[in-house]
Amino acid sequence: MSEIEEVAVLGTGVIGSSWTALFLSAGLRVHVHDPAPESERCLKDYVEACWPTLEALGMTKHGSPDALHVHASAGLAVENAQFIQECVPERLELKFSLFRDIEARLGQDAVVASSASGLMLSEMQRGWQNPSRFLLGHPFNPPHLIPLVELLVNSKTAEGVLEIAEQFYERVGKITIRVNKEVPAHVANRLQAALWREAISLVENGVASVEDVDKAVWAGPGLRWAAMGPHMLFHLGAGPGGLNEFCKRYADSFRRWWDDLGEVELTEDLAKMLYDGVAREARGDTTQELSQRRDALIVGYLQSRKRCDPID
Repeated sequence: MSEIEEVAVLGTGVIGSSWTALFLSAGLRVHVHDPAPESERCLKDYVEACWPTLEALGMTKHGSPDALHVHASAGLAVENAQFIQECVPERLELKFSLFRDIEARLGQDAVVASSASGLMLSEMQRGWQNPSRFLLGHPFNPPHLIPLVELLVNSKTAEGVLEIAEQFYERVGKITIRVNKEVPAHVANRLQAALWREAISLVENGVASVEDVDKAVWAGPGLRWAAMGPHMLFHLGAGPGGLNEFCKRYADSFRRWWDDLGEVELTEDLAKMLYDGVAREARGDTTQELSQRRDALIVGYLQSRKRCDPID
């Protein structure tokens, strides 16, 4: 397959808009479709708003927002696209309808990746007559800032499609992992869900406030997790003996902790308790202001990491 220059993004909500900004910054011609009213205006506003962030990260040297092409239908959007990022809402009937609309219009070598976080690849494949060029390409929000993309294929996927996706994503600055077995929520969301379950349990049981639980993460292990993953960090946690020695030393402690981890049910009352705690933690800042702060911190981290330990 020749080097990918033409891409399509189908669905331009938060995830699709972020993908669009990233692809534009990488110098690609981006074809989009979203049937929602005002979607074109909202998309262009989003790209304009995040372009300075992409510039600060040195990601726009070859890109331009002018390479955006908005189409009246999904079929028109994919006609010349070599890679398609599908981002429509996570309802199978919507996915299946979209797949029917675009399948006959796709180029023979075009690859379609779904951003789905809650649906399974095997479920979505049922919407295709031939799913061989379709795979999971699940990002972390917002895709233009968070490098991770989780990739999943199976026996119905054509040979070479996974490698094409890996090369393409890495070219636009992403870090990919291979999900070797289909499970709900893939990998990163399962890790995220496990942590949040215990965070909720600690609040529900009065161990700590919402703010202090959040603080315990970002001011503690969260800093280490941004540098290395849990296995590697524990490999460094017991001196020269590495992870083997760590397991010998702390197996009993972890077993005790695991046995005591909480089970929670996210009821309306509990959700309100969490919301009230977050509101106090926010101290009057709007979600937009908090998002801007989050993004600024992420940009600062990525800039530092690029200097200290390049990820591209």
